[in-house]
Amino acid sequence: MITFDNVSKTYSDSSVALEAISFAIEPAEFVSIVGHSGAGKTTLLKLLLAEEYPSEGAVFLGDQNIHVLSKGDISDLRRRIGMIFQDFRLLPHKTAYENIAFAMEAAGRHDDEIESDVPYALELVGLGEKAWKFPHQMSGGEKQRLAIARAIVNQPDVLVADEPTGNLDPLNTYEVIQILKKINDLGTTVLLTTHNKGVIDSLGKRVITMEKGRIVR
Repeated sequence: MITFDNVSKTYSDSSVALEAISFAIEPAEFVSIVGHSGAGKTTLLKLLLAEEYPSEGAVFLGDQNIHVLSKGDISDLRRRIGMIFQDFRLLPHKTAYENIAFAMEAAGRHDDEIESDVPYALELVGLGEKAWKFPHQMSGGEKQRLAIARAIVNQPDVLVADEPTGNLDPLNTYEVIQILKKINDLGTTVLLTTHNKGVIDSLGKRVITMEKGRIVR
């Protein structure tokens, strides 16, 4: 479970990014967080990843208060959270297979695990035949599906997708959202940030709407 308990974030210039935010996300739930630029979505994600610290309140993953963990424990925490970004953040000089394998190597996984799990992750996102393609040889939709495969290959508890369809056309947007739904159906908690109303309507899942650092509905 992810829990934000009365969380506020004020920066040194006195700008308020979040104000009295409280909500909980159950294991295996799919939740979308929506709001215009500046609503506080990015700050919220940075708090979850311990890249930022709250000015007030606490953020929990399970029963762990994220912001009292040691550096080593924060590294372990981040391995429990898979991240997908709008700009893909793939390694340009590595193939699709190598991009995913690199994420597994960084997590200390063994060669036999890599050999079995990378093909499975590629098949899950429909890229089984693209294993030896480089990112520059792939479409935007394929790059995002590769980024999803990389994010899930270490079997995180939570998958965070930060505006994952922002650079995609409607067809690729639909395909990416269907993959996220499939991953959620397999038991992974999915937290999606977006300002695409069509995506929200197609999902039919729980939505948290933010405005100016507050939850409004």
